[in-house]
Amino acid sequence: MSANTTPTGQQVNVLFVCLGNICRSPMAEGVFRHVAASHPLINKIDSAGTGAYHAGESPDHRTMTTLRAHGITRYVHAARKVTKEDFLTFDYVLAMDKYNLRDLQETREAVLAAATKKSGAARAAKVAEVRLFGDFGAGGALHERVGGGEVVQDPYYGGVNGFKEVYEQVTRFSRNFVEYLEKETQGVEE
Repeated sequence: MSANTTPTGQQVNVLFVCLGNICRSPMAEGVFRHVAASHPLINKIDSAGTGAYHAGESPDHRTMTTLRAHGITRYVHAARKVTKEDFLTFDYVLAMDKYNLRDLQETREAVLAAATKKSGAARAAKVAEVRLFGDFGAGGALHERVGGGEVVQDPYYGGVNGFKEVYEQVTRFSRNFVEYLEKETQGVEE
């Protein structure tokens, strides 16, 4: 196995999900793209919302202002709703809060059941892992219980400080997630 792949021998595809895909998940996507730039373990990175309220829209201007203030200037995104196909495309689907997590877990179960019925266990094994992004809040270690980690609060109805807080959280989670993936890879190679 190469040091450039996961335990399954593949690069990782990551999807970040919040409610409307204009504040938290695009912030997480933009930051993760910056943190993981040129990282050999990372392949595809995207974000989506559990709702289609803002489909086709750019991220909230406060999200973009916060990203630019931290040197992330080339990020472009159009909001979209998460699809069932996403659970077969991405290895990790990372939710910003427990409501998103619940919705994503329900969709994952439906995708898992359909994949098992259609193609058996091999296809079902390729359905994305769904977690709270805040489960990666503690330095490269994964929270023991799915959804037991930190929640990224929605800053939409607040001021710019809420966006700064989201930036700080998703930056920490992004670094920890990359560290987690690196540890997972090293564990298989040893």
